[in-house]
Amino acid sequence: MTDTPLRATVTQRGVVVTPDEHVLVVQRASDGGWELPGGRVDRREDATAGLVRELREETSLDPEVVAPVDTVTWVNDDDNGRFAVYYYCRGSRQPVSLSPEHDTAAWRPAAAATERLSDPQTAAVEAAVTRHRRAVDRGSAAAPSSGRERGERS
Repeated sequence: MTDTPLRATVTQRGVVVTPDEHVLVVQRASDGGWELPGGRVDRREDATAGLVRELREETSLDPEVVAPVDTVTWVNDDDNGRFAVYYYCRGSRQPVSLSPEHDTAAWRPAAAATERLSDPQTAAVEAAVTRHRRAVDRGSAAAPSSGRERGERS
């Protein structure tokens, strides 16, 4: 095979969906762009634990990480490979305490949140909301799989 494998930084983002289908978006301090909260996985770190750590660091929230809903790969303008995994997370709309990486956070209805996001992040929000609706239809969204309350800090 002659293909060159992608050498990439791995990032994870949480699509935090509330029972009333609001999604948390954060505004980067570096360039004013909007994104889903999350970040890079540390070496030898469990994927889910890395996402939980990043969500706590960036927002002070502790939503329930449910499942991955989308992935995307690309090469940025500096020719660096990127691999992103987006997770559906259940949480409750509550005040956010931001890290210095972000200036603003907003809980937006899903459709309004996607107006601020890149195409891959929009696709992830749509996939997460679809998964959320299926869970609600099955009656499982009201009962998180972990023992802690949705969106409550440990």
